[in-house]
Amino acid sequence: MPITIKAAVMTGIGKIEVLDTVLLADPTSTEVLVKIGATAVCHSDLNTIMDETSPVPQVLGHEGAGTVVAIGDNVTTCKVGDKVALSWVPYCGTCAYCASGKVHLCEAAFGPMFAGTLMDGTTRLSIDGQTAYHSSLISTFAEYTVVPQMSCVPIPDDMPMAQASMIGCGVATGFGAAVRAAKVDPGSTVAVFGLGGVGINAIQGARLAGARTIIACDIKDKNLDEARHFGATHTLNTGAGDVPAAIKNLTDGLGVDFAIDCTGNTKVGSLAWQSTRKGATTVVVGAYPANGELILPSGGFHRMAKILRGTFYGDVNPMRDFRLIAELYLQGKYDLDSLVIDRIKLEDVHSAFDAFQDPNANNVGRYVIEF
Repeated sequence: MPITIKAAVMTGIGKIEVLDTVLLADPTSTEVLVKIGATAVCHSDLNTIMDETSPVPQVLGHEGAGTVVAIGDNVTTCKVGDKVALSWVPYCGTCAYCASGKVHLCEAAFGPMFAGTLMDGTTRLSIDGQTAYHSSLISTFAEYTVVPQMSCVPIPDDMPMAQASMIGCGVATGFGAAVRAAKVDPGSTVAVFGLGGVGINAIQGARLAGARTIIACDIKDKNLDEARHFGATHTLNTGAGDVPAAIKNLTDGLGVDFAIDCTGNTKVGSLAWQSTRKGATTVVVGAYPANGELILPSGGFHRMAKILRGTFYGDVNPMRDFRLIAELYLQGKYDLDSLVIDRIKLEDVHSAFDAFQDPNANNVGRYVIEF
């Protein structure tokens, strides 16, 4: 039976309203009704509300955790009562990429995602009798949500909701960039460029992988100071000076074994590449602009034997890696507590978006909406 819920809704470009008149329909046979316990506010949510192609009205949010309330007849990933972290990239399990274990490359979700629907091309949301749309298939800025079963990843019962809510995007992406995509080795040297929600978790991933040297690179001194808490052994302000030379100076003149670029800036990507040694791997996490150019020095390119690769979602498998991160947190090996910048109510969601516009605001972590 449909229920009426409170949700933060994009009603136009740059416009958000908290409404208590959103109608949420029942899940279909492969969907799950989740009561949201907490949801984190990501910079990608700001990108959504500023994107002229975003369908409206749209219930926002794509980082969340909650409790399973009801399931469709064919759901196998979870059961009623499970605590779940939500993945905004559900995979099909049958395409060539999924069959080869590369579930992060599955394309099944992207058509529905851009259309603002669930996997079957329809929505479960309406406002005043008019169709409303889903954000990244999970719409977590709401008291309840209906999501694809492959978005539901059961996590330990003692995992706190605020910390669990952050796992599904920036945390998993940063962790995966280091552990899954770069495959950081024990005793290796790593440089992470850009210390927002993704970069700081790439540092944590590199630490867990056993890196000997982790160089945190950013233009904000405050972010650099915080990076040491998460595992950075060295910090470098990249706002001036010869960045590759400075990094090589910290690594016996050779450069790092792994560079992870989380900035989305092609100039920084080039610096990251130039900061690595022969045989090194550079992983690009940040989304470069469609019309940008990544320029690399060509002299002796073949002799360097370097690897340059992109990663989407940090190459993670949500069903495996979300629970792994939760367990590492519960064992005291992964810091999610310090990533909670502030705990706010749904009605205060605008304060989180205002912080994105403030260059002096803390961006190492997330504002978390708690219900």
